[in-house]
Amino acid sequence: MSTESVHTFVPVPPADRPRRVRRTARVLLVDDRDRILLFSDSDPGLPGRRWWITPGGGIDPGETDVAAAAREVEEETGARIEKAQLLGPVLSRRVIHGYTDVVIDQEDVFFACWVPAFEVSVAGHTEQELLTLTAHRWWTRAELATTDEEIWPVELLTMWADADLRRRETAAGQPPRPPVDGGSVEESTVPA
Repeated sequence: MSTESVHTFVPVPPADRPRRVRRTARVLLVDDRDRILLFSDSDPGLPGRRWWITPGGGIDPGETDVAAAAREVEEETGARIEKAQLLGPVLSRRVIHGYTDVVIDQEDVFFACWVPAFEVSVAGHTEQELLTLTAHRWWTRAELATTDEEIWPVELLTMWADADLRRRETAAGQPPRPPVDGGSVEESTVPA
C-alpha cells in the first residue's frame, strides 16, 4: 500500500503552496456491461467542489508501473486483478494538480482492464482517500458524453475508445503500440 501522503488539507495561499512530484499508475477499469468505474474526488479546502477520476495512485519506490496499477485497483476497489490482465500502458502524460494546500507535478501512466461487473469495496482506502474520494459509480459512454460533471482526464472517452481498439489489436495478434503521449496538462481546483 502506498503510504505517501500528498495533502495536508490546510489551505495555503496559492503562491506559497508546496510542490510535490510523483509518478502514478491509473486504470481504465471497464466491466462486462461496458461501463467504466470512476471515483468522485474532492479538495477539502473547497467544500462542494468535486470531479471524477479513474482508480489509481502513487507508484512506490522499486515498484513497476504495472504492479502499481494492479495494487491500486485492489486497494481502491477490492477487485483483485493479475498484472497480465492489464493492457498498456495506453497513455502517458504529465499533469499539474493545483489544490488549496499543494501543487502536485505528476507523471501519469494509464492502463486498461476489462473485468466482470462487481460491487466496489472501499475497505482498502487510506484515511486520505476516505476523506477525498466521496463516491464511486460505473459510467456508460452515453452518460460520460452527456454529463455536466467534471471528468479528469477530459479526454477519457477518447482514451477508452483507443483502449478498446488496442484490445482488439492484441486479440488479433498485432504487436502492442507505444502509449499515446498525452502531453502536459493542468487539472486544478486552484490554478498552479
